[in-house]
Amino acid sequence: MTTIDHITLEVSDPTAAERFYTEVLGLGKHVRVRASEAPTSGFRGFTLSLVMSQPADVNALVSAAVDAGATTVKPAAKSLWGYGGVVQAPDGTIVTLASSSKKDTGPATGQIDDVVVQLGVADVAASKRFYVDRGFKVAKSYGRKYVQFDSGAVTLALYKRRGLAKVAGVSPDGSGSHRIVVGSNAGPFTDPDGFVWEATSA
Repeated sequence: MTTIDHITLEVSDPTAAERFYTEVLGLGKHVRVRASEAPTSGFRGFTLSLVMSQPADVNALVSAAVDAGATTVKPAAKSLWGYGGVVQAPDGTIVTLASSSKKDTGPATGQIDDVVVQLGVADVAASKRFYVDRGFKVAKSYGRKYVQFDSGAVTLALYKRRGLAKVAGVSPDGSGSHRIVVGSNAGPFTDPDGFVWEATSA
């Protein structure tokens, strides 16, 4: 099965980013960082989504992220599908934090159930075919709007770029480097939207 082992974020301050993703968000196994000064502006075309079991966990992680220098994009709140909020990490990455539950069942545990990298693409159907051809197994598919793959430690999801930006609460406009490299046993390659993948032994 084709799987994602980790993602690498390209940042201007690796030391600070390493501290934020490892110590604050607890993503040391899934997120790596490396130095880059590649030009980038506006929306980078992806979000990092952290899925938790209850609102208390969302609130705790949002608070910790903001205390560590993240900026609130969307305050955590109830919605039709559950509970969640959006922050922008100090390096510029958009991070969504969400729970399908609207009620707490106990105190915050700090546990993240799923790490999802959502890529904003021009054509969901075409990108779906591209990834299926590289061995990714579809877990959920909603026509030309959204696709989620069963991809191991990090879940891969595809969203229309404009739709992903809207959900994240940011303008879809952006240019330059995506500032992300995905590590997978399917790599190396570059997808139709310019997202770079590298090979791993996972």
